[in-house]
Amino acid sequence: MKVSEAMTRDVQIARPDQTIREAASVMADIDAGVMPVGDHDRLVGMLTDRDIAIRAVALGKGPDTMVRDVMSSEIKYCFEDEDADEVCQNLADQKIRRIPVVNRDKRLVGILSLGDLARSAPEHEVGAALSAISSPGGAHSQSADGRW
Repeated sequence: MKVSEAMTRDVQIARPDQTIREAASVMADIDAGVMPVGDHDRLVGMLTDRDIAIRAVALGKGPDTMVRDVMSSEIKYCFEDEDADEVCQNLADQKIRRIPVVNRDKRLVGILSLGDLARSAPEHEVGAALSAISSPGGAHSQSADGRW
């Protein structure tokens, strides 16, 4: 199965010059914990509810803080024509639950989550990925000051 068969295509995008209040409001409306950040048709970052909590609220930053100030600018992504089982293994290895999906021109075309995979991929692959992602530590553990 290809990533394009499992991914979510309708993706809301935050802007770097948007406030975290505006982005959080959209996240609440669409019931999502992550939003890709785009600038002039290019993916420039990812914003998670955890970024807002740890990199903004925990450090005393207000709701008018710009998305660019708290987003993760190191972006992991996959291609829509990749095999979903390989991407699932990569998610496990990197301890990430969702990943933006781009086409070969590196334009955002969707997002792939463990939930998407759970609905589409074999159970054992998703279970193994979830187990690896849920173990403590890894590249996405953050300290209170936002360092990785």
